[in-house]
Amino acid sequence: MTMNEIRNSEKDILTAYDISEVMGSKPQTIRLSAKQHPELIGYPFAFHGNRMKIPRIGFINWFDGKTKE
Repeated sequence: MTMNEIRNSEKDILTAYDISEVMGSKPQTIRLSAKQHPELIGYPFAFHGNRMKIPRIGFINWFDGKTKE
């Protein structure tokens, strides 16, 4: 997905596959990075088993440089 597609999506939750184009990385690399170094990932995420779940609004806010209030 492009960032414009993410912004216009009705999905509440994104996957590593969904953000891979924007991040310029393969989905598996995103998942591995999040598991091995979660402190380096700036956007919110959670794992449910092996599935990485990313709140769409949280990802958009991170991408736009907005901080948590």
